[in-house]
Amino acid sequence: MKTYYLAIDIGASSGRHILGWIENGKIELEEVYRFPNGTSLKNGHQCWDHEGLFENIVNGMKRCAEIGKIPSYLGIDTWGVDFLLLDGNGKVIGDAVGYRDNRTEGMDAKVYELIPEAELYARTGIQKQMFNTVYQMMALKEQNPEQLAEAKTFLMMPDFLNYRLTGVCHQEYTNATTAQLVNIETGEWDLELMDRLGYPTHLFGKLSMPGEKVGNLLPEIVEKIGYDLTVIHPASHDTGSAVLAVPTNSDNVAYLSSGTWSLMGVESLIPNSSPEACAHNFTNEGGVEHRFRFLKNIMGLWIIQSIRRELGGKYSFAELCDMATALGDTPYRINVNDQSFLAPESMMGAINKYCGTENMPLDHMLCCVYHSLAECYATTIAEITEVTGKKPEAFHIIGGGSKDDYLSEQTAKLLDIPVYAGPTEATAIGNLLAQMLGTGVFSSIAEAREAVFASFDVKKIEA
Repeated sequence: MKTYYLAIDIGASSGRHILGWIENGKIELEEVYRFPNGTSLKNGHQCWDHEGLFENIVNGMKRCAEIGKIPSYLGIDTWGVDFLLLDGNGKVIGDAVGYRDNRTEGMDAKVYELIPEAELYARTGIQKQMFNTVYQMMALKEQNPEQLAEAKTFLMMPDFLNYRLTGVCHQEYTNATTAQLVNIETGEWDLELMDRLGYPTHLFGKLSMPGEKVGNLLPEIVEKIGYDLTVIHPASHDTGSAVLAVPTNSDNVAYLSSGTWSLMGVESLIPNSSPEACAHNFTNEGGVEHRFRFLKNIMGLWIIQSIRRELGGKYSFAELCDMATALGDTPYRINVNDQSFLAPESMMGAINKYCGTENMPLDHMLCCVYHSLAECYATTIAEITEVTGKKPEAFHIIGGGSKDDYLSEQTAKLLDIPVYAGPTEATAIGNLLAQMLGTGVFSSIAEAREAVFASFDVKKIEA
């Protein structure tokens, strides 16, 4: 009898339920449910619909029963930095404000009044991004101190969803590291740092690791879906899951988890919070088995997604890519990490403004974005080599963006190392791998990665 594992992978624009199991020595996948996600304006802020997310999680679990493939285990991964507060009765306080909201404007200055920026980086190893939890918490302290005063528990988004399923409040390590509040040396919440910042330290407890069990479903959930299972922590930060699925055991490769964001870096057993790493804005996010994802956050395909949305969905992503391919190149370039592209009212307007144009032709705009991304990737490889003193021997593009052949080819042209693409479902696969590692299906990360290479298509990109 097959043992089914369920990966619930929730991104900024959609979520999906993917069943995984082992058959004939290979990992098999089946997507059984998909749902939209996004923020909307609520009480003056861009907020996630956390109750809607939970409802969709339950609906997808029902779907498993409907098709007769009932999972024994489940893991949830999401984006990082965002969180909810609970009161003493386990009720939500306030809203699930999203990372693209502007409430953190000016909060960096407030933080640095209490701890110098260089010390903050040295203690946490996390790159400065204005939406990091450390700045969101300062916004709460400044704007809604009554919420912090009432709160008894802090849960990042996947932790909250686990709580709704099981009634158990855990705080998982990989997602916690994105908060810029975890000590890089101890691997636990930096309570001394929080005390200096004036954040209530009682909100933060011992961190759980990928592969650890959260618990079984609450009786009311069992009644709704018709079965019970065990919830297990994957690397609940989606990039942490994706990196676990990099299909190689080489210790000298760079990866690009390509999607709405481009998360690009290397995996390391030792963190690097040196002044050089800080100067290049690298981050040391937590991975499975306390490995470090030494990487850089790059704006990624969000820019293309925003252009498509602004055009009313008139073109498919493939059609937009074809326009760029047909043009070949353009003199226009942008800094894809410029703050003007984080959450503009008009992405096309923001690109025109950056380039000093008024009505850039669409094919030029698309070509500009793709080439600018590829050049950013090449620059990041050079920076990794400079900071670590070791040039990666290969570059692996994983995630949904690995299907974008044009971007992969432009990247390969700029690099003098082999470039590989796949698997496309890296985040869900990594989620499943952590569950399987936690239940003894695989004995090591090395064995799990060998199974990924044997189970999924990985192609070499020709420049």
